[in-house]
Amino acid sequence: MLALLFLMALLLPSRAGAEEIIGGVEAKPHSRPYMAHLKIITYQGLEDSCGGFLITRQFVLTAAHCKGREITVTLGAHNLSKIESTQQSIRVENQIVHPKYSIYSNLHDIMLLKLQNKAELTPVVDVIPLPGPSDIIKPGKMCWAAGWGLTGVNKPTSDTLREVELRIMDKDACKIYRHYDYNFQVCVGSPTMLKSVYMGDSGGPLVCAGVAHGIVSYGREDAKPPAVFTRISSYMLWINKVLKGK
Repeated sequence: MLALLFLMALLLPSRAGAEEIIGGVEAKPHSRPYMAHLKIITYQGLEDSCGGFLITRQFVLTAAHCKGREITVTLGAHNLSKIESTQQSIRVENQIVHPKYSIYSNLHDIMLLKLQNKAELTPVVDVIPLPGPSDIIKPGKMCWAAGWGLTGVNKPTSDTLREVELRIMDKDACKIYRHYDYNFQVCVGSPTMLKSVYMGDSGGPLVCAGVAHGIVSYGREDAKPPAVFTRISSYMLWINKVLKGK
C-alpha cells in the first residue's frame, strides 16, 4: 500500500486514505452511466479498489496511484454487493500512467486504462465528455463527485454508489498541502462543510455541468475538506495522444 505523502495529505486507494463520499447521498441507480469501479490486485497480492470513468468504449480515466498488478473494471454498476444484469466486467489490457507522475508529490496523478474489450454502450453504460485544454473551472462553482468508498473515517465502504455536491475552492484553501499546484490540480470542498471524498473514491470524476473536470487524488487523513483533484484540462494533449495510439 502506498505510504503517506506527508503528515496530513495522503494517497487515496481505499485502504490508503483514498476518498469515499462523506456527507453525500445515495445516487439514483445508474444515473451516472460513466462511473467505473476498479477491482485492483496490488503488487503485494492484496485486493484494493478505486473509482474511474469511461471516456471512450475502450478507455477508462482514473488516478495513477490506483495502478496495480491486475485491474478489472466494472461498468453499469450501482450496488456492488449484487450481480446486476446491467454490469459489464472487463479486464484491463494496459495501464498507462502519466510519464511525470510522482508518488512523492502526487503530481500528475492520472492514468488511462485500456480495456481488453470495448464496452457495450447501453442506457446505463456510457462515456462522459472531457474539457478542452483551456477550460478552467473557477472557484465558487458547484460540482459533483461520486464513488463507492468509505462514508466516514471509521465507517465501512458503501455497496451502493453515493454522490456529493462540492464547491470549487480558491487555491489558497489548499495551502495546507505542501505539493499542491494550481496548474495541475483543483482544490475542492469547503472547509466549513463536512462534505468530501475519502478512502476508496480515488480515481473518480469531478463533474461540472456534465463534463469531467477532475480526478479524485488525495486529501487529509481526517477526511476534512478541501481535497485535491487532478485537473483534467491540463492533460488533454497527453490524453488525446494516448487515445490515438501515439
